[in-house]
Amino acid sequence: MVKNISVRRLRSSLAHVLKDVKKRSDRYVISRHGEPEAILMCVDDYEGWLETLEIMTSNESMEDIRIAKRELAQGRGYSFEEVFEKRRKKAR
Repeated sequence: MVKNISVRRLRSSLAHVLKDVKKRSDRYVISRHGEPEAILMCVDDYEGWLETLEIMTSNESMEDIRIAKRELAQGRGYSFEEVFEKRRKKAR
């Protein structure tokens, strides 16, 4: 859940806010003088955002995604079961 909090309120409730961020994956928009200035989020979410940004800024990765979408639209995909059944057979 995204919540808004002022710098003043954050100072007095930092421990509670950090608990929400860690345990509930809450995100906080931190404002000063009514203007948003920063975001507070858990480390896992932050790392996920970084990975997504890395993928989205990679021409090669984005081209792979476009190709995969076309293949799926053409019915050239495999189900989860098909993929992992093939792997099990190869492992034997």
